[in-house]
Amino acid sequence: MRPYVIVNTAMSADGKLSTRERRQVKISGAQDFNRVDRLKAGSDAVMVGIGTVLADNPSLTVKSEECRNNRLARGTSLHPVRIVVDSHARTPPDAKILHKEEGKRVIAISKRADPAKVRELEKFATVIVTGNDRVDLAEMLEELGRMKIRRVMVEGGGTLIAGLVTAGLVDEIYTFVGNIIIGGKDAPTLADGPGFVKESEFCRLVLLEARRIEDGILLHWKVEHRQ
Repeated sequence: MRPYVIVNTAMSADGKLSTRERRQVKISGAQDFNRVDRLKAGSDAVMVGIGTVLADNPSLTVKSEECRNNRLARGTSLHPVRIVVDSHARTPPDAKILHKEEGKRVIAISKRADPAKVRELEKFATVIVTGNDRVDLAEMLEELGRMKIRRVMVEGGGTLIAGLVTAGLVDEIYTFVGNIIIGGKDAPTLADGPGFVKESEFCRLVLLEARRIEDGILLHWKVEHRQ
């Protein structure tokens, strides 16, 4: 059984995740950062795409001491499993996600990945191989389920989120909408990629909550899965 998948993003008022150069932008404030940390701490794993690793070099660790202690009290590791979806094994061997603090790492690659790069990554992470030219996201999630990962938080980027949404693999979405406009037709959005063509293909959502946080608004959605 695949894990339950929750997407969490912060976007500008015009729906952009960052600038057209993929430069990280502060969209939300301390209150939302704390919310995200709690959401991360309550997950078995946190996942990003290779674009996010190359652009932001995140560590994906739990920051709050209270959240860390709560994880330890539940008998889990200090940090969730950190997962990178990286079809062609482009994760730098010195990336923070592979080295910062303790915990298990997983890199999902395709069969086309460079074997030499894969061997290097295997020094620091468990490598999952699935899909020919690109990672098969459904197969990857099934493998994560076999690893006893039940709840995955996805933090980006737009290409990975779009792939998961298109494949019907997302269960909930949190979007913090901040009080800025970034602009730019090439700036990443929540769901990049080719997009849907027919209205019947659109991903439908049910709004569970809308809550003001600081100068923005948090929207919490449930994904309606097609029968």
